[in-house]
Parts: sequence; structure tokens; C-alpha cells
Amino acid sequence: MSNIVLDSLLKPLAEFYEPSFVEEIAINNAGTVWMRLHGARVPWVSYKADVLSKQYLIDLIHTVANIYQRPFNPTHGMPVVYATLPGNHRFTAIAGPNVQYDENDVTGGVALNIRGGGAPSTSFENYHLQRGQPLLKINPRENVRPDDPYERLMSAINDGSPILISGATATGKTTFLNHMLTLIDKNSRVITVEDAREIRVPQPNRVHFVLSRTEQTNDLNYARLLDLVVRMTPDVIIGGEISTDNASVLWEMLGTGHDHFYTTIHAESADAAYSAFADRILHTQPAYNRSELIAEMQKKIRVVQLSRDGSLRAVTQVV
Repeated sequence: MSNIVLDSLLKPLAEFYEPSFVEEIAINNAGTVWMRLHGARVPWVSYKADVLSKQYLIDLIHTVANIYQRPFNPTHGMPVVYATLPGNHRFTAIAGPNVQYDENDVTGGVALNIRGGGAPSTSFENYHLQRGQPLLKINPRENVRPDDPYERLMSAINDGSPILISGATATGKTTFLNHMLTLIDKNSRVITVEDAREIRVPQPNRVHFVLSRTEQTNDLNYARLLDLVVRMTPDVIIGGEISTDNASVLWEMLGTGHDHFYTTIHAESADAAYSAFADRILHTQPAYNRSELIAEMQKKIRVVQLSRDGSLRAVTQVV
């Protein structure tokens, strides 16, 4: 009986994720479904689907949680549900105050991903692995750092290098980050992780996760949020300001292999930014070697330093 109920409830969504040419679907807000297509030049395409109302989506998450015996309580328990649906489709969903799409989600939103189960037939040749042939390099990051600071920043944005925006209070870190996002491909899927909604994302395929430092009432934490973010298939990950609460998880996110990872930190110079990031990680993960951690950051992360003198704000370092 439970499978009959679930199959019936899934019908409005199944037409989007069951076709073999669909890799996965994502829903960031009610009424719109994004489809990621196998081998498409523009990987994400969107469709309006009024039947996918917020109430329908929340009812679906509750039903999946009940059938698969997963805890689900967005307000006072676990707001995230993982399951494998019939047909071997991977289901990831979240609802409640920790997820938002825009200012209309004042009481919390809903987001879900369903991975397609019918991948096209493949072989090693599909992955360009052939005897006697060199491996293909896809988006190789050459760590080029031009002499011109402007070109240095643009090369970092274009090649997907992680960027840490550093500055003291009121130097305009979030405003600078918001402008950087306007330079990212409009077709990108962007996920933000913040303790309060400040980042303005122009890309329509986006999800905002909010984990308040002072008003958290349910069981979502940064470690669980890391797992959720990587399952949501982001093209760009934006972290809120680095703190002792989130530093180790943001560092782990940076190591998941995703391009375009951007975050901010309160520091007076680029060197101080690396040190501050490392010290915040060591606050919860003391097993790291501080010198080695900073050296690894210097290799991986570009820093844009902002400074202020009265009403004058300026970029003073790009490393």
C-alpha cells in the first residue's frame, strides 16, 4: 500500500526525472523544476509546473520520510530527508527555516533534488579512458597569477579558483562578493551557506541555506549541511563570513572538488586572512598542523583584501 501511495504522489515529478536523458532534477522553490540533462551544452533547463506547490512538496517529503522511516521535523528536529526512490532514484530534500529562495520564504522554503536512475549506456571510452592515450584534462587550473591585480582577480574568477574576500568591518566584503556573482555564468547553479541572508544571487537556479548562530532550534548543523550541499549538485558555493562555528566545514567544502567557492573573513591583510582562517579551523579541529594548513591555503585560495579610510573603500591586495 505504501508504494502505491508514493507512486501516486510522485506522478507530477516522475515525468521530469524518469526520462533517460535526464541526469537529475532540482526544485528550489514551488512551481519551478530544473532539469539537468545528460551531455547538454546548457546543463540546466527550467520548466514551470504549477502542480508543484509548496504544500505538495512538503507533503511529498513527509510521505517519503514516513515510508522510509526517516526523521523529519523542520522546526524542532531534522529538516533533511535522504532516500532512494523506486527505480533507484536518489532523493534529497529539505524544508523549513533553514532553506530559502527569496524574500517570500519568510517562514522557510523547500528544496529537493532527485537523481535520475536511468543513466545512458556507457563505457571507459565515454570517459575518454583508452589504452595508450593520455588522460584528458578538463578545466585544468594552472594557478596563473598575472602581474596586473585586476587580471589576477579575473583569472581567478574565470578558472574557478577559490576566493577569500578579506577586510575589516564595513569595508564592503559582502557588496564586493555580490558584484563578483554578476560575473558568473547565468546558467550556473549557486548554493549559499549563511548565518543570515545577505548574499544577492542573480542566477535563477539557486538555493540559500541559513544556519543561524543564535536562533537555531532544530537538529541541522554545519557538518550535516556539508553533506546536503554536495548532494545538491552546486556549480558555485558561497560561504558566509568565516567563524569558529563554520570554518572547518567551509574548509571541507573547499576540498570537495567544486569550482567557484567564495567566502569572506574579517582580517586586516591577506596574510592575516590565511592565519585567521587556519586559527578558526584549529578551534574545532586541533589535529591540523597550523603551518602546513596555512601553506595549503596559500596554494589553493586567492585572497582579495579590502581596506577602508573613512568613506574610501579600496582593493589593496589580490594574491
